[in-house]
Amino acid sequence: MAHQLKNKNLELQIDLPDENYNASRFDWTGKITQLKFQNIPLSIAERTDIVDDLALGKGFYNEFGIDNALGFEEAAIGGWFHKIGVGLLQKDTDEYRFNKAHRIRPAKFQIQHPAPNIIMISCISDTINDYAYVLKKEIALYESGFSIAYRLANTGEKDIRTDEYVHNFMALNNALMGPDYKLKFPFQLRPEYFKETVNSEQQVSLGSNSVGFNGTPNEQFFFSNLSGGENVEASWELVNHRHKIGISETGSFKTSKVNLWGWKHVISPELFFQIDVPSGGSREWSRTYKVFNID
Repeated sequence: MAHQLKNKNLELQIDLPDENYNASRFDWTGKITQLKFQNIPLSIAERTDIVDDLALGKGFYNEFGIDNALGFEEAAIGGWFHKIGVGLLQKDTDEYRFNKAHRIRPAKFQIQHPAPNIIMISCISDTINDYAYVLKKEIALYESGFSIAYRLANTGEKDIRTDEYVHNFMALNNALMGPDYKLKFPFQLRPEYFKETVNSEQQVSLGSNSVGFNGTPNEQFFFSNLSGGENVEASWELVNHRHKIGISETGSFKTSKVNLWGWKHVISPELFFQIDVPSGGSREWSRTYKVFNID
């Protein structure tokens, strides 16, 4: 049964590691499946045309190593490599693809409830190819938002170099994407330096530091490297003027990689955190979400 963090304004639904989503992409430690603000849903599933697919993302799922999982290069075909927050994945091809289904040997997980508004989940890995780690994630609910705090300890002999982001699957009050939405960033968008642009219907419009919509896109859209590779404040704010609701995310770090993905029913800004942890060391970072009404 999903764990619930709730107060007078907000409600978070969190699946525990062995519940529901069981695929090899997203982190299993604290799978935030749903956020409600004053009983209004603010999150949604990756797809709405597939029901009860346990391989789909939803809510605020995060991922480590989307481009290259930890230890993948060192693993032989048929061998195992790490997907942080999941466990060991079996290698069956020379190219890593984040959306490929892999055979999984789950890591060990521990769950703690240090306070009524907090849940903490730890992921303890095996040692493979001299890589090993302990990931601790603390999710805390507050009156006007929630936070996700991470600590990644390197318990292996090799340095850990990877990244992490949250795939924020959002739709405010289940409203389709359209002119009522505005997504704002605290930096200038640099289209000339985007690594990839997918906007075939031209329904997504770019301002100097914001993203809007000319209409509802029927096709998926995607923009990568929004800041042009510059190191910027890790933050975004999404508002829906019709429903007068807003939500924001702020990282405790600066980022040089910001992506944006979406579809007609969902929008997902992604703030990447670059991770470099030497053997015996650890790294901490956090993400803070705020939810609010607008005039």
